[in-house]
Amino acid sequence: MRYFVALNKKGMKKNARIISILVGALLLGGIFFGFNKSDDRSFQIVKSLDVFNSVFKELDMFYVDSIDPKEVVEYGIRAMLAKTDPYTEFYPEEDNTLKEMTTGKFGGIGSVIRYYGPRKRVAIIEPSEGHPAAEAGLKAGDIILEINGKEMLQENRTPNEMTSHVSDHLRGEPGTLCVIKVDRPTSDSTYVPMEFKITRGTIRTNPIPYYGMLNDSIGYICISTFSVEGCSKEIKRAFIELKQQGAKSMVLDVRGNGGGLLGEAVNVVNFFVPKGKEIVKTKGKFKQWDHVYRTTSEPIDLEIPLVVLVDGITASASEIVSGSLQDLDRAVIIGNRTYGKGLVQTLRYLPYNTSMKVTTSKYYIPSGRCVQAIDYSRRNADGSIARTPDSLTNVFHTAAGREVRDGGGIRPDIEVKIDKTPNILFYLVNEDMIFDYATQYVIKHPTIAEVKDFQLTDADYADFKAMLKKRNFTYDRQSEAVLKNLKEMAEFEGYMEGAAEEFAALEKKLQHNLDLELDRFAKDIKPLIADEIVKRYYFEKGAVQEGLKDDPDLKKAIEVLQQPEEYRKVLTVAVK
Repeated sequence: MRYFVALNKKGMKKNARIISILVGALLLGGIFFGFNKSDDRSFQIVKSLDVFNSVFKELDMFYVDSIDPKEVVEYGIRAMLAKTDPYTEFYPEEDNTLKEMTTGKFGGIGSVIRYYGPRKRVAIIEPSEGHPAAEAGLKAGDIILEINGKEMLQENRTPNEMTSHVSDHLRGEPGTLCVIKVDRPTSDSTYVPMEFKITRGTIRTNPIPYYGMLNDSIGYICISTFSVEGCSKEIKRAFIELKQQGAKSMVLDVRGNGGGLLGEAVNVVNFFVPKGKEIVKTKGKFKQWDHVYRTTSEPIDLEIPLVVLVDGITASASEIVSGSLQDLDRAVIIGNRTYGKGLVQTLRYLPYNTSMKVTTSKYYIPSGRCVQAIDYSRRNADGSIARTPDSLTNVFHTAAGREVRDGGGIRPDIEVKIDKTPNILFYLVNEDMIFDYATQYVIKHPTIAEVKDFQLTDADYADFKAMLKKRNFTYDRQSEAVLKNLKEMAEFEGYMEGAAEEFAALEKKLQHNLDLELDRFAKDIKPLIADEIVKRYYFEKGAVQEGLKDDPDLKKAIEVLQQPEEYRKVLTVAVK
């Protein structure tokens, strides 16, 4: 039995024809529910399925227009599953999503794609290092025109639908040929058509995009996912290699890690705690879903000081790793509160090669707490859901007696304040301004310095600002919108006459000045530009390295690891 704990990365895809067959089979097999009139629940199940089947037949036979059975039934399934949680999903026969989620592998060219607004098409965003797209010469910024002779522009599709459409055509069995026609940007902002013949390969998600020494004694491992089978072995190899390079302490970075396979998470914890320790247990509706997971091997290192970096996207299997190391007082957790997904999904295989991923249990880490933040069984009158408020969470204790809480993710031992993101950043990213600047930068600069030496210069930033002016870049400023609403309310309530001068003065002070705003928020904008540029030359590995240059979480981690007394103090209970 496979247990999967991760955030969803995509919604349910188009369903297959088999659903109506399944419904019919359930009805024919109704006798096997073993119900009688006094067994109200069993009766209601069969009754509801009978009603559903009858409604579908009547609709198919008598509705004035022809209906698409597949589409109608799929809509019904989506509505049914919406009453559960976002992690319970059905996968039709032709859908390979489940295989990809549990193995981290799929057939394709190996490139991140995204809808590109200025051309109203899908573009190559990031070819993956060592995979067919990069080997063939595709580059970030290439606009996809055709795949195997088929036009990829779909006028009647939404951006998400277009991206999914292109993705479906790029994927295929390893070894098959994919002919891609693209428009490549030039230095004068025009495009030149190019064609690439690419042999699809087995694309495997890289669970460790980067690891290395931060200084002469602190090692660092970035863990992007636990969804890849055997990823714990790769983490073990990286850990041992860093120790051989002189690491006396270690930083494990699971920020942005949405989870994966429960077993891989337990294996990683096993590296640092004794054999036989209970790491996580699952509890479900039936006893068959109740399991206790203990460490089964001898650890690699019981003494090395550890810091685990977490954030709001750290979830599921990543929370098992960070939470259990916290509960066992084996690592200092630094960053921001994690997502809070304490649910376990079980893979259920259905007839005709269909399958489901069903939430069957909750998991509990060593202190006994469950980190699940949302109770999907309790919904508001309008159907909405909310996170469990802190006032309703319960106190648990680590092995050393430190207080920890359930019901809201993993609270870090040391929280690092997050600076508010300037409004202008959203528009620069959303309108592809930073992406386009990086594309032009690469055209002008065939090579750049190594990541550790690369810097975005003042001249580079001046070029970026010049590009924005040339394109007449503007954006909606929240202060302007709020002021407009306040004026309207003041006029409505009769206060405007005595406050007209003050409003006029405030409007003058809030007047749009792009130069001023770009300079004011340069410290927030420059890192994003540098990250996008470095990624073009050094792929995901380089982007991780670039992001560590001015990382407040990492700075705090290094500070704690360089002060052994502070490190020990965090992991112990103060004597009263």
